Amino acid sequence: MTAFDWTALVLFFVCWLGYDPLMRLLARKSGSLNDDMTVVRRVWMTAMTHREIKLVDSQLMGHSINSASFFASTNLLLVAAVASVLFGGEGVLMGFAAVGAENTPLKLLEIKLALVMLCLIRGLLDFIWALRQMNYTLALIGAAPEIESETDRIAFGQAASDLLNPALAAFSQGVRAYYFALAAAAWLFGPLWLAVGVLSAFSLLVYRQAASPAARAIRQARRLLGPE
Repeated sequence: MTAFDWTALVLFFVCWLGYDPLMRLLARKSGSLNDDMTVVRRVWMTAMTHREIKLVDSQLMGHSINSASFFASTNLLLVAAVASVLFGGEGVLMGFAAVGAENTPLKLLEIKLALVMLCLIRGLLDFIWALRQMNYTLALIGAAPEIESETDRIAFGQAASDLLNPALAAFSQGVRAYYFALAAAAWLFGPLWLAVGVLSAFSLLVYRQAASPAARAIRQARRLLGPE
């Protein structure tokens, strides 16, 4: 690996591992889409406790579970595809290199594919954990008792949102893994492409969290929902 490869690789891990701390800092200062959504979901779970029939809530959770299942299944197929090349033997690697990475030594090619696979596996684990927590939340919605006290309603809604928010945070992390997997795949074309790919993915993610139309709309809705 050249010095440029190492520099681009360090940049990749700085952006990948530094994204969450940056979002927490941004949320404290000006808010972010994911941070605003935690408030929206808490209001949702509290509103759920006021409904005698919780069909809408269970349907919404079912939709989220289906989405996570789709992404998890797709992710598993991608992991299998990359693994078939990475562990398929020297002949498979040489054939893959002939397509677009013919100037890359096989050992370095293995490292590049391993980075892509690492991102995808991390995403798969996030999707699996998101699915489990979503199912727990669905069970909590189904088990929600008839509550008379408003204090108890708020407490139960808080407990449900404390389960739902980490579930959808894990789902977001799984989706984010696709962005960084694409950036890692750009390394197949050279370290410059890796650097450009990771900076582009990182910038796009930050923009969507902080300044996109969706982020502005959710921020406005959060204000309308009342005090946190």
